[in-house]
Amino acid sequence: MRTEATAAALGTVLGPAERGRGRRIAVLSHPAGMTHRNAFTDQLPTLALVGLGASETWIGFQRAFEPLSQLLQLPTLRMVGRVRKRSILIAGQTIAVAGGAPLAAYGALASSGGDPALALALASLWLTAVGIVIAQTVWFPLLRCYVEPGRIGAFFGVLRTGWHLTLIAFYLGAQRWLERHPGGFGALFGVATAAGLVRLAMIARLPEPASDGAPRLRARDAVGLLRRHAGLRRYLAGMILAGAPRRAALPFALVMMRRSMGLSDADVMLTTVASFAGGFASLYAWGRLVDRLGPFSVFAGTALASAALLLWLAIAGSGATLAALIAFFFVFAAMSAGVGVADTHVLFGLSPEREATPTLVIADVTTSLAYGAAPVLAGVALDRAIAGGVDAATAYRSLFALAAIAILCAPLPLRGLRRA
Repeated sequence: MRTEATAAALGTVLGPAERGRGRRIAVLSHPAGMTHRNAFTDQLPTLALVGLGASETWIGFQRAFEPLSQLLQLPTLRMVGRVRKRSILIAGQTIAVAGGAPLAAYGALASSGGDPALALALASLWLTAVGIVIAQTVWFPLLRCYVEPGRIGAFFGVLRTGWHLTLIAFYLGAQRWLERHPGGFGALFGVATAAGLVRLAMIARLPEPASDGAPRLRARDAVGLLRRHAGLRRYLAGMILAGAPRRAALPFALVMMRRSMGLSDADVMLTTVASFAGGFASLYAWGRLVDRLGPFSVFAGTALASAALLLWLAIAGSGATLAALIAFFFVFAAMSAGVGVADTHVLFGLSPEREATPTLVIADVTTSLAYGAAPVLAGVALDRAIAGGVDAATAYRSLFALAAIAILCAPLPLRGLRRA
């Protein structure tokens, strides 16, 4: 077997200096990348589509663009080994930036109105999601080239801290902007596009080890892991039950706030700030808890707390105050951060160190299919219920209650990973 020193001499693994340079570029570029990604895939597009008069179905589809596009990771996976990972990363980022750029002219779209404006906005958001997914396929495998084995936790702690702080600042600025310029989403998408360009310039300098002549990765090999790996199947079932209900419910909490409660875009943006603040404030504590108690205890505790929060939202509905909703999003995001920390802990444990890419990709694709289907099904169901005469607020509350019940079941398949 080839030793690490021999591999370094041949260029098939990076030396300490190149690893350090890779870590620095990753840490510095990631906040800009996450600003671009979140601005075009998370709560901002939901509010922008509400402003264009989109139905619940189209809002659900928009929230599904990124997760459903994860299917593109499988053909992209076939390119790894033939095309350098850095080149794939740059190509994906270029597509994402170009796809989202037209939304900087959101003001013109809102002024023209009608189906053509909505169609152009949806097409732009979809193309952005496609580029993001292509880039994401190779991002974590590249990071594994840079991280020292004993420093994984510290590295990801720094990485997450940077982008959380950046997004909190971005959304605080967005809230102030929307307060003074209602419906002014174009400038925000313009800033996000500039952030995407910054990341593009930085990732072009990422180091990458030379190919070691290993066989090309095949999509069917990654899919075959689902048949052979019982632990992976249990992990995926738990993650789907933990994540899909959240992705079905939260977009329509925002829609409820705008359409049933009459809150402004600036008011709703405060809940976005609260979400990232909740994630940031809890990351360190979750890391300590996972190390001390193990991931299963964190999965169980966060499932119970998340279900309780959604049940409160189902009971309160449109009668909730803005302050209570801000607190809801803060605490709910903190629980989601706990799931994310435990998720990474288990998934990295299930991934072979030297052949991690197939496991990471198939896990991402499988969960993302469920995460994409959830908001679409929720949007279609809400549209049909409201068209059938159900009060909109009642329809939203029913969705939140069903999501709470589903999340309560998330720890059940994960019991077999208790010692992970």
